[in-house]
This record gives sequence, structure tokens and C-alpha cells, in this order.
Amino acid sequence: MENLGVSNLPDAAFWHGKRVLMTGHSGFKGSWLTLWLHRLGADVTGLSLPPVTTPNLFSEAGIGALCASHFCDIRNAPALAAAVKAARPEIVFHLAAQPLVRESYKDPLATFATNAMGTVHLLEALRGTDSVRVAVMVTTDKVYRNEETTRPYREDDALGGHDPYSASKAASEIAIASYRDSFLKARGVAVASARSGNVIGGGDWSDDRLIPDAVRAWDAGETLSIRRPDAVRPWQHVLDPLAGYMRLAAALWDNPALAGAYNFGPATGDAITVRAVIDMARAAYGAGEVAYGDGRDGPHEAGLLTLDNDKARRALGITPVQTLAEAVARTLDWYRARKDGGDAAALCHADISYVAARWPQAAHESQRRHAV
Repeated sequence: MENLGVSNLPDAAFWHGKRVLMTGHSGFKGSWLTLWLHRLGADVTGLSLPPVTTPNLFSEAGIGALCASHFCDIRNAPALAAAVKAARPEIVFHLAAQPLVRESYKDPLATFATNAMGTVHLLEALRGTDSVRVAVMVTTDKVYRNEETTRPYREDDALGGHDPYSASKAASEIAIASYRDSFLKARGVAVASARSGNVIGGGDWSDDRLIPDAVRAWDAGETLSIRRPDAVRPWQHVLDPLAGYMRLAAALWDNPALAGAYNFGPATGDAITVRAVIDMARAAYGAGEVAYGDGRDGPHEAGLLTLDNDKARRALGITPVQTLAEAVARTLDWYRARKDGGDAAALCHADISYVAARWPQAAHESQRRHAV
């Protein structure tokens, strides 16, 4: 169903006063989403492990003060169920995960326990919580059985995963669909999964992430080492998929029939190589040495991965706001400003305000491109 006139700008009138539970609120995406929901007036409860990096956006931006913040391991089913019941959420965002491919090779058991069984523990907790109306379960673009083809993956393509991270997320997708169809739909809970492409943005200090690795190396005057320069990924600024998640939750509130899986990715042309992204980052940073590998170092990782976002565009009106070049430039600007003493929360708010001002233009451009 065409819905191109709808902006993906989150509606403060909808979110004001909503009781929202978010797992993974101490992570990169979770911190951004908590800040944004608080800005919109939502009453947020966060459940996650403590931040794993120093620095981290959760601490730098004071995220813990913007929500009822609790540290809870989603692998602990009884503790998770008690926390969900106490929060009495109306809307749930599930972002807690072990999110790194290379880490999943080092500790596959913890990866499956967190990503697959942790998701099952949350779904089971939702069965016993009568306040919930909507759940958006965030997975990844890597849930698809990757055939290394140029065709972007659609939501009805086969699931799979070579590495433990991808396989654990594909397993969580199967569990999400099972709980939706077996239990939660009948209880009036609209459940969707959100499959997002690679995100960039200020405040990510994780290891094995392209832009954070670049910033660390260049700030220290060191050479950035790139293992797989020719790998292709669907890059996007973090605010684009987060807006999509919120738009999806609001749409499910009004129309539970929209429950299902959704891709959230950039325009097809913004799925480009790691080398091209680094070229953009070097231009934005103004300097930086890079050493490119031959793609054979380390365990297997997908070489080509792109997403078809047509379903989200048509059903939800989701429109990517920033081009990749803009997203990279704003991300590097964020890190530079923070290094110069800028306030992390203020920098995040400035980025939110910037993209919010862009949405009417982006929606108009999308409607023009896709007019039929």
C-alpha cells in the first residue's frame, strides 16, 4: 500500500507519556533512541548490561538520567521477566544484543545465548505482561542467507548465517515469528522485526566498527588498517533506522495488521564499499593514513550485502533523509566537536534537529522519485 506522503519524523503527540521499555539502552543505538524518546516526552525504562567501552555514549550523554535505567542480563529469564512486569510497558523496543561478527567467532555460546535465547526470554516475558500493545524487535541485515548476489534482499528471502552472529540473529527472527503467530497476536500484541543495515553516527566507540576504528587511529596519528576494503554494505546514519523503528511502532499501534518483518536501509546507491566510505571519512576528517588488506585476514565475513527497503517505504512512508556523504561528514563532525570539548548530548540533539528539518524535503524527493 502506497503511503508516500507520510513523514518518518516521529510524532511527539503520539509518544508523549507512552510507557516504553527498551532493552539495550546502554548501547550505541539504544542511547540515541533513549535520548530521542525522552525528547519526545516518552516515559522510558531501560534494561541492559553496563556499557562495555570507555568512553561510551550512555555515560557521555547522561542517558541514565533520561530514563528508569536498570542493568539486567537478558540471559537471566526470571530477572528479565520481573523487570518487564514491573515496567508495565505499552511499547517495547528490543535492541540488546552481542552485535559484533568477530566477537561471535571468539564466543559463539555467549552470542547465541544473548541473541537467540535472550530474545526468546523477552518474548516469553511479553506473554505475561498484559500492558504491552506493540513490540519492535531489532535484528540485523545479516539475517539473510547471503548468496553474495547483487540483488538486494527482501523480507521474504531465506534466512541464514555463516558466522555465529548472523546465525544467532536469524534464529531470533524465527523465534519472533513463532511467538507472534503462536501467542502474541492472539493477545493483541503487534510484533515486528526490524532488519537494519550498517549504521554510523557520533558516539560509537565499539571495537571492529569502521568509523570508530578510523577516528581512534587518526586521532592517535596512527595508520588505519582495513581488512576487507572491497566489502559492500548498506550504510546509513543511525537516526534513519531509529526514526523507522519509531514510525513502525506508531503504525503498529494504529494498525496491528502491519506486524511482520521490515528492512531499514539506505537508497540502493548508498550500499558501497568500505574503501569508498573511508575515502569519504578521510575527506571529512582532513587527513588520515590507511593500509588496505587483501580481504583474506580473519574469519569469514560477507563480501556483498544490500537491502531492499521498498516494503518500509510503501507501508510506512519511511524515507532515508541523509545521503551517505552527508551521514559520514556529520559523523566525523560529531567526533571532532566532542574531542574539542562539545557536550555529547547537545551534539546528539543538534543532529536530531538537523534531520528533523530535512524530512519534509526528503519526503517530497521520495514521492517524486517513486511517483507512479
